[in-house]
Amino acid sequence: MTSTAGKSDRFVPGGGVAPVLTAAFLWGTVGPAQVLVASSASPVSIGGCRMLLGGFVLGLFTARRTGMRTLSRRGTRCWTVVGILVTAAFQVCFLEAVARCGAALATAVAFGAVPVVSGVCGRVLAGERLSRVWACGTACAVGGIALLLVPADGRPADSVGVLLAVVAGASFGVYIAVTKQLGQRGGDTAAAAPATVFLAGVLVLPWALAHPDGLGDPRTLILIGWLALATTALGYLLFTWGVTRISGATAGTLSLAEPLVATLLGVLLLGERLGVPAVTGAVLLLGGLVLVSVPARWSRPGEPSRE
Repeated sequence: MTSTAGKSDRFVPGGGVAPVLTAAFLWGTVGPAQVLVASSASPVSIGGCRMLLGGFVLGLFTARRTGMRTLSRRGTRCWTVVGILVTAAFQVCFLEAVARCGAALATAVAFGAVPVVSGVCGRVLAGERLSRVWACGTACAVGGIALLLVPADGRPADSVGVLLAVVAGASFGVYIAVTKQLGQRGGDTAAAAPATVFLAGVLVLPWALAHPDGLGDPRTLILIGWLALATTALGYLLFTWGVTRISGATAGTLSLAEPLVATLLGVLLLGERLGVPAVTGAVLLLGGLVLVSVPARWSRPGEPSRE
C-alpha cells in the first residue's frame, strides 16, 4: 500500500476503524432482530422494504445532486451498477439465510467469506498489500467462525441456507471493493451508499409487491423500521465514511465483528447455547479483530503502518 493508505488506517480523529467497527456492530443486530420478531412476511420482501426506506432516509442526509452526477460518469458508471447488484444480492440472500439457519449461524457463515473476498479484491483491483498482520488476523477470525459453525445439538445445518449465506458474504466483500473503487475514480461515496441501497430495493420491489403477506403486521413494521433506520441508514453512513480511509482487507476483517455481535445477542436474547467449540471460536474471532485494529490504533505519526 502507499504511504497515504497506510496513514489512513491509523486510529486517529478522521480514521476509518471506529466507524467501520460501529457499523459492523449495528449490522450484527439484523439476524437476532429478525429471529426475535418472527415475522410471517417473506425475508425477501422485508429486505426490499428495508432497502427502499433505508436508502431514502440515508439519501436525505448524504445525497447531493452534484454527488449523484459523479456516479454516472464513464469511470464510475459500471461500478455503480455492480454496487446495486451486490447490495441487492447481499440483502436478499442474507435475510433468507437467517430464516433458514438462524441468526448466529447465518451471520457467521456470511462474514467468514467477507475478509477473504475483500482482501483478494483489494489486491487485484487496487494492488493493496496483504500484510502478515491481515493474514494472521483473518486466519484467526475465519478459524473462529469455523468453530462457531460446529452444531451444538448434532443437527446438520440447512445446506441451502449456508450457500445463501456464503453468497451474501461474497457480495458484501465485493461491495467493499466497489466502494473504494468509486472513491478512487472520483465518485462521491456519500451519494453512492443511498443510491445503491435504494436502487437495490427497487430491484426487489416486484417480489415484495407480489408477496405482501405479513408486511402490515405491527411487529414486522417495527422490524423494518429498525433494519432500515439503524442498520441500513446509520450503518451504511458510518461504513461508507470509514471504508475509504482504510484498506479493503482491513475493512473486511473488521466486519467480522458482526457475527460476534450476532452470536452474543443469540445467547443473551434468544437463549441460544454455546458449546466449548463455539466459545473458543468467539475468542479466536475477537482475537482476529484485535490483531487488525490495534496496530492501526497505536501507530504514531511518522511510523510505517503495519498494513
